[in-house]
Amino acid sequence: MADTYAIVESGGKQYRAEEGASLLVDRLPGEEGEKVNLRAVMFRADKVVVEPKELEKVKVEAVVTEQLRGPKVRVFKYRPKKGYRRRAGHRSELTKLEVKSVKMLSRRPAQKKEPAGSSQQVEAKDEAPAKKPAVARKKRTTDGA
Repeated sequence: MADTYAIVESGGKQYRAEEGASLLVDRLPGEEGEKVNLRAVMFRADKVVVEPKELEKVKVEAVVTEQLRGPKVRVFKYRPKKGYRRRAGHRSELTKLEVKSVKMLSRRPAQKKEPAGSSQQVEAKDEAPAKKPAVARKKRTTDGA
């Protein structure tokens, strides 16, 4: 086993990613040969890193090698003496990934800038509408008049 590895999350499941390793994960969008960046939840080299600020520096890069389907799973429900039988099944859509690099960068990668038009729309939504002044209510009297 390699000294440097990362635990990555994909599709709600966690996998151990080492350089050169092959992972079988739930279907990811992308064609064969396309690069995919995986989100690390732990990194181990000389020390173990689990802090979110430090994990932003970890880069796990993989390449989609194949889009495939898993084995057929058959499901059969049965209640004796009740006449209840249900048969179903499914095949999982899977993606095979080849991990190319697992490394810790010296600093956090730069954030992508938004287009100029989208930031103006966000600013307009943040402004709260002006409140109407409160209307004075008449006091009710208890003397039947």
